[in-house]
Amino acid sequence: MNDQTNVETEDLYARPADAVEEPPRTLPGALGRIGPGLIVAAAIVGTGELIATTGLGAQAGFALLWLILVSCVVKVFVQVELGRYAITRGKTTLAAFDDLPGPRLGASWVCWLWLFMMLATQAQIGAMEGVVGQAAHMAFPGASEAMAGAIGAVVPSWGEFLQTREEYVWAALTTIAASALLLSGGYRRIERITTILVAAVTLFTVASVVVLQWTRFRFGWSEVASGFTFALPAGAMGLAFSAFGITGVGATELVAYPYWCLEKGYGRSVGPRPASGDDAGWVGRARGWTRVMQLDAWVSMAVFTVATVAFYFLGAAVLHPQGLDPKGAEMLPTLASMYLGPLEGTPLAPLRGGVRVAFLVGAWAVLFKTLYVATAANGRMTVDFLNVAGVWRPSGDASRERAVKVFCVVYPAIALALYYAIREPLGLVKAGGIAQGLSLPLIAGATIYLVRRDVDPRVGPSRLSAALAWLAFLAIAAVAGYSVYDLARSFAGA
Repeated sequence: MNDQTNVETEDLYARPADAVEEPPRTLPGALGRIGPGLIVAAAIVGTGELIATTGLGAQAGFALLWLILVSCVVKVFVQVELGRYAITRGKTTLAAFDDLPGPRLGASWVCWLWLFMMLATQAQIGAMEGVVGQAAHMAFPGASEAMAGAIGAVVPSWGEFLQTREEYVWAALTTIAASALLLSGGYRRIERITTILVAAVTLFTVASVVVLQWTRFRFGWSEVASGFTFALPAGAMGLAFSAFGITGVGATELVAYPYWCLEKGYGRSVGPRPASGDDAGWVGRARGWTRVMQLDAWVSMAVFTVATVAFYFLGAAVLHPQGLDPKGAEMLPTLASMYLGPLEGTPLAPLRGGVRVAFLVGAWAVLFKTLYVATAANGRMTVDFLNVAGVWRPSGDASRERAVKVFCVVYPAIALALYYAIREPLGLVKAGGIAQGLSLPLIAGATIYLVRRDVDPRVGPSRLSAALAWLAFLAIAAVAGYSVYDLARSFAGA
């Protein structure tokens, strides 16, 4: 099928023999086939970075820079092994987890824990929608008043209500826009849109950090070096655990990555393994496409690590010295001060108005793309969960796509309701981050077990890769264990 429209309607999870393709043999050729990791990067560079990472920098200064870097790098070793399993075995993450030993209720207990974790992360999605609404209101206050007035003309009580909650209308409009965009496109559109937005947000944030060096908030190597003392400030432990769960490849992104790899076509290109006879061709393709996937994962890691560290530097260098903490109703103005404050008293001060608008548009782009990608992934994984649990089995790819689109409407609506009910973005982000952080050791351990049990050693990880995956699991488990202990201690002392 050469027609792009047809490509979007064929079963992207199947591995027919006629879809086999040899992997690229050159680095430029391999770079031309990456994409799933950039979708994951689009999900990563969102609330975790704009809210949790800057909040962590605001509270702890540079002291926890090491944790941010570890969080960004260490989980990629697990991501690569999940991608390897999907490519060589042709299974989605939840289908693989469904084969784990232990109790079952239609699906494996691990699949059920994933479902509870994913539902908890809707709190993060709600935070995104709310902050997007706040950004739009700050950028266009006149439009907010006009919309509230128009609604008040129809329902007076609603107009009065919205006068103090101006972001509610913007949040609803953003939610509708994200759902509408998801209903109109498949993998290719998601990849194109997210690649552009990730590049724009990363460049803008890095440029903002560079500009700091010509302001009163400039920092030196001594401040950066202080971030490698491996300290764990007790007061920032809750947010640190949340940041570890969100920054870098979070639990939801780990589970989602194989779905994007399969939809990109890595598994289809490897093809089904011959039942008997010579399978040297299959082994060669599996190794080749696994190398492409590894390149994809590490390129995306470089992108989101640069963006994450840049956000952390802004929080540590600008907000921490002023004792500012981005939370509550003042969260977005506080975040805006990271970009505006350094311009005071400099030749760039007249540009503050333009920079403010650029920040608000950038904040909208950061959060909108994460809402967009996270919802697309959650819809796919939920339909897969219903399939493995035997609750509902799609009759084909078209049936699966229709079900995915249903959840692309349902999940943003649920998240919006959470924001309306709580209206505390940082608290919502922390709740979702803690749920992801608690799930990470389970996902990492299950991945190592499955790869050792099921993957053909000829296409399995090298000894170094296996050792690094174990190191990632131990680091994830250690941070999670210490954080649970610290949280329990704080509750006991309350």
